[in-house]
Amino acid sequence: MSQAPIVFIMAAGLGTRMKSDTAKVLHKIAGRPVLHWIVLAAKQAGAGRVVAILGHQNETVKASLDAAFGPGAVDIAIQPEQRGTGHAVQCALPAVEKESDDRIVAILAGDAPLLQSERIAQLVEACAANKAGLSLLSTVPDRDMPYGRLVRDREGLLEKIVEDVDATPEQKKIKDANASFYAVRLGHLRKDLQTLRADNKKGELYLTDLVAHAYKRGGATAIDAPWEEVSGINDRVDLSAVEAAARRRVNEHWMRAGVTMIDPKSTYIDADVGPLGKDVWLAPGVCLRGKTQIGDHVRVDTGCVLTDVTVAAHTQLKPYSVLTESQVGERAQIGPFSHLRPASRIDDDAHIGNFVETKKTHVMQGAKANHLAYLGDASIGSKANIGAGTITCNYDGVSKHKTTIEEGAFIGSDSQLVAPVTVGRGAYVGSGTTVTKDVPRGALALTRVKQVNVEGWADRFREAQAKRKKAGEGGEH
Repeated sequence: MSQAPIVFIMAAGLGTRMKSDTAKVLHKIAGRPVLHWIVLAAKQAGAGRVVAILGHQNETVKASLDAAFGPGAVDIAIQPEQRGTGHAVQCALPAVEKESDDRIVAILAGDAPLLQSERIAQLVEACAANKAGLSLLSTVPDRDMPYGRLVRDREGLLEKIVEDVDATPEQKKIKDANASFYAVRLGHLRKDLQTLRADNKKGELYLTDLVAHAYKRGGATAIDAPWEEVSGINDRVDLSAVEAAARRRVNEHWMRAGVTMIDPKSTYIDADVGPLGKDVWLAPGVCLRGKTQIGDHVRVDTGCVLTDVTVAAHTQLKPYSVLTESQVGERAQIGPFSHLRPASRIDDDAHIGNFVETKKTHVMQGAKANHLAYLGDASIGSKANIGAGTITCNYDGVSKHKTTIEEGAFIGSDSQLVAPVTVGRGAYVGSGTTVTKDVPRGALALTRVKQVNVEGWADRFREAQAKRKKAGEGGEH
């Protein structure tokens, strides 16, 4: 083809059966809004322009498209009232008024996110080769669905599409159903749309009436497509079914790319995750979300949840660790039950252990915090050791303050570092210390009170308790 196709995406519907405050096309499939799947497929198919036909919550939907693809990357047409698919496309024509009649327009349903870019290209190629200038996708639903039926003449030419509500009992027996994806030459589209009439039970302008016009020119081309690929979303049940299919597709892609999944059915990888390196190992219950990236030979154990995280090669994430908007270096060990909150950076060979939480903290190479610590707004120097129960007290009730622990420092268990404060290189903080001022390099900081041992106290205490208990028992009746 000499010119790239134009793509119209019908996304103006109310989606009332979703019973949601969110527009149907913004519900997510594998972490990506439904409409974004269609736009991406259209672009991958070589679309010269993409026009989204919006109605319900159009400003919110447009903002979502601008954020994902860049301002103006997707043109917008508005269908102010819902008068059918034919009316929706009529509303989009002004956006292409300067385009020539020989341009091919692919018209796609905005609620069927699993359509492949290869299928769009196939649809466009079939239209280009068809004298009638129209091609469409047909499918056979796996259950009874209120889809339009493809009616053919005795020679097998596609004569018309009859909507389910208007179909006779005999026509409803036809298995071939309209999938609501088309490609049509713009000149034919302009002329045929003018002839549409709402003389049907719904009182709407049907885009499917274009098929009857194409029949007069020799007949449209129908291309069979798998039901799963073209299945639309009408309610939460459909949403769940499409979600399962999308996640299966995503998982199969990564397994073929060299990722091991112990149980793919319980492994959840968002569509925008990647790359995932070779020999990555994922245990059951792992969730990879957002734009997470994982290097070679990383092991992610049971129940870990990663959102917008970068993990470098040969790192091990132990069970039930949660990481968000953070970076983890090579050969690091995280978990079990660790929590890396946003802006955490864990460098090569560092250890973040069980029940350790970080937030906006840089843990440098080889440093360790293996047990029960909170490190917030902190810089932890290389090879520093953070004892169990350590807390960086970073918030004074109004502002956040930074704690700096320099290279090789040793922080004893149950210590509190009241920011802003610096522990110098190689310094020690004794167990149970509350640090309120800087600790010089190589120094020892202690705020421990003097221990007093009272000889024989424990024996005397137990004897007294035993006597009280006996006296109480004697007084009972």
